[in-house]
Amino acid sequence: MQDSVFTKIIKGELPSFKVYEDDTTLAFLDIHPIQPGHTLVIPKKQVEFVWDLDEEDYLNLMKTVKKVSKRLKEVMQTKYVGAQVIGVDVPHAHVNLIPFSTVEEFRTSQDMDSKPDNSELEKIAARIKFN
Repeated sequence: MQDSVFTKIIKGELPSFKVYEDDTTLAFLDIHPIQPGHTLVIPKKQVEFVWDLDEEDYLNLMKTVKKVSKRLKEVMQTKYVGAQVIGVDVPHAHVNLIPFSTVEEFRTSQDMDSKPDNSELEKIAARIKFN
């Protein structure tokens, strides 16, 4: 299997705005966020779909999703953090965590054509990052 964009991020071959990392998972900001703080949580093992992860890797992923969600809600001061498992844009299991306060904010579409605001992403990552 060819390395996914996310595997290249794990290997340090591509840059990212990391907010959390442990032995089995990584969380980093989406460069085309639906809302500020939109974070992707991935297993370090490349598997195409979340549902294809073995039990241990799935549970580790979900533990990180929970931990990062709580942090996002606290730091971004939103009412909710929504989770999306879509699995079509990158062939590497991932969970989107989106801080939001209204349904309209959650349902906003990503602007995939916009240039990432690296300065703003860096500021947000510094606020969210686990020390």
